[in-house]
Amino acid sequence: MNNYSNLLTELHPDGILVVTVNRPAQLNALNINTLNELSAVVAESQHTQAVKALLLTGAGPKSFIAGADINEFLTLSPAESRQFAERGQEVLFQLEHSAKPVVAAINGFALGGGCEVAMACHLRVASEEARLGQPEVKLGIIPGYGGTQRLTKLVGKGKALEMMLTGNPITAAEAYRIGLVNYVQPAEQLLEFSLGLIRQMIDKAPIALAKVIEAVNASLALDEVAGYAAEATAFEACCQSNDFQEGARAFVEKRRPAFTGS
Repeated sequence: MNNYSNLLTELHPDGILVVTVNRPAQLNALNINTLNELSAVVAESQHTQAVKALLLTGAGPKSFIAGADINEFLTLSPAESRQFAERGQEVLFQLEHSAKPVVAAINGFALGGGCEVAMACHLRVASEEARLGQPEVKLGIIPGYGGTQRLTKLVGKGKALEMMLTGNPITAAEAYRIGLVNYVQPAEQLLEFSLGLIRQMIDKAPIALAKVIEAVNASLALDEVAGYAAEATAFEACCQSNDFQEGARAFVEKRRPAFTGS
């Protein structure tokens, strides 16, 4: 595989490509460069015969992906903010539609864009210490990488609205209870369990695996384009609001935001 500045890649002899988001000082926050590298590694994996499946995780003990890098979209124009959301949607759509199984090993915080990345993976295994959530409303914006669409499909409208309207993260146990993750494991067993889960898949026919993924994605695709377009439009509007500027400044300054509704 190629060398990446924000990702570590390791191809196991059995064909499992372990991809680690490697920005531990930033709790593996998802900036544009990391997003583009993730897109590149998924694209490369699709035509690399030696790769049979992907395991996505985060570096360090604290975080899978703690969220998007807020500094990158603080000053975006209306057109740029929409493009920002659409690029994230595009990369996560690419991940979701990988013909090779993708499993997220959620080793810590999976918040905002991190939760959206995890939801785009085919299966999710969380450590007992993991916390998942969509806290964007606390900054005056909404999920912009497909979160409003995927979370609703995974856990249902009521729970999805609760998580997104309060912005409160949930525990791994609660995520398992509502169907957001497939398994919960002790932190020290997370990677080995996730690798074992993938091994149960990759001894099956690759074409059959790809067609299962294709068919399941097709079953959920009704009005998908319209749903994602609506999300990008709403994200664009939020990015241009005074409330977002206030929310982002408050986050950086570690204080409570004073939203005005403008």
